[in-house]
Amino acid sequence: MLYGKENRDEAEFLEPIFGSESEQVDLPKYKLAQKSIEPRVAYQLVQDEMLDEGNARLNLATFCQTYMEPEAVKLMSQTLEKNAIDKSEYPRTTEIENRCVNMIADLWNASEKEKFMGTSTIGSSEACMLGGMAMKFSWRKRAEKLGLDINAKKPNLVISSGYQVCWEKFCVYWDIEMREVPMDKEHMSINLDKVMDYVDEYTIGVVGIMGITYTGRYDDIKALDNLIEEYNKQTDYKVYIHLDAASGGLYAPFVEPELEWDFRLKNVISINTSGHKYGLVYPGVGWVLWRDKKYLPEELIFKVSYLGGEQPTMAINFSHSASQLIGQYYNFVRYGFDGYKAIHERTHKVAMFLAKEIEKTGMFEIMNDGSQLPIVCYKLREDSNRGWNLYDLADRLLMKGWQVPAYPLPKNLENEIIQRLVIRADFGMNMAFNYVQDMQEAIEALNKAHILYHEEPENKTYGFTH
Repeated sequence: MLYGKENRDEAEFLEPIFGSESEQVDLPKYKLAQKSIEPRVAYQLVQDEMLDEGNARLNLATFCQTYMEPEAVKLMSQTLEKNAIDKSEYPRTTEIENRCVNMIADLWNASEKEKFMGTSTIGSSEACMLGGMAMKFSWRKRAEKLGLDINAKKPNLVISSGYQVCWEKFCVYWDIEMREVPMDKEHMSINLDKVMDYVDEYTIGVVGIMGITYTGRYDDIKALDNLIEEYNKQTDYKVYIHLDAASGGLYAPFVEPELEWDFRLKNVISINTSGHKYGLVYPGVGWVLWRDKKYLPEELIFKVSYLGGEQPTMAINFSHSASQLIGQYYNFVRYGFDGYKAIHERTHKVAMFLAKEIEKTGMFEIMNDGSQLPIVCYKLREDSNRGWNLYDLADRLLMKGWQVPAYPLPKNLENEIIQRLVIRADFGMNMAFNYVQDMQEAIEALNKAHILYHEEPENKTYGFTH
């Protein structure tokens, strides 16, 4: 057989990726390469760049969802190009967002006598910012009407010291004094005996937390509501509650529907949650709702004239993909109430199982057994006979791929070092058995170890900041 001149372009495309010229040089890092490369080669190079990263499914530090059904992923990938801010151009997407807000309002027992309002956000951090801004602007209006000199002192926000960092950001950005109610061993959530000591006429609001990041516990919102109701009866300077329900907002309604924490309580005026936590969506979506439009100052709502249409918006962020909120709607349609309930109840059982198995080792004191949020927290027993600490255990577990954070508790409890397991929907009983086995092997290896890397009593966050 005879051949003519070969098609070199085709040959270059067909040559093996690992034999390509692009594999002979370092991947561009801080400066653009001069020439383009084939898409399949670029794909492989970028994928290889992440080979030594942890497996998200084994990341027990994060509350964020690490699995969605293939159909959901397909739907979201088909809608990545939709800009959620373009309400006129994507009216069906706008309607989907509206439906989600209504479904969440129903879950949170919004009253038919009031006109609730809400919006999607990039995540709960943006939702907290919006809730905080509404509290500040509303407080300012009330204070000015009552003749208070609003410039005499900084306005303040009252919150448990177990807050998530977004609240610290809010207070810095908006020049608010953060008044932290300290946690202690007797009060691993907001201290109801002391919280009202921090409230005065300059308080823009009190934040209750449905799922403290450090421990997974809920503040007693009903008891807090009673305290604030009594306070409001005695003053013209009314104070209300915003609920940071980033974790519990789409969990408690299914697992503890009788628990009163939401809009059933008179002084709860706004709630935020993360759709990408127990709403079961990949990271990138949150929600914030107000029980009635009178709690959302009109000056925070902007009418945006964009691409030929005028729409009201309140979000801090502007352009972003609609895929995550579409993923949220998929989950609502797909699972329904019973589906969410079944998933969360199974997750709850896994957390309770893990707490019991960890306690059986005799080396740990359980700080939170997953009885509310499916979060298991434990610390080493003071009387346990061992030459290692939780940072050593975290290192050992990481050898099997498990990312388990070890960290000190917040102010007043910073000498207490704990580990936390966040159990998510994709963490089944099989994985729980595997974790217990790997933990037992890690403990055995540490007990026999001749070299340990973490000396007492250094306290650190160890890289996990979720």
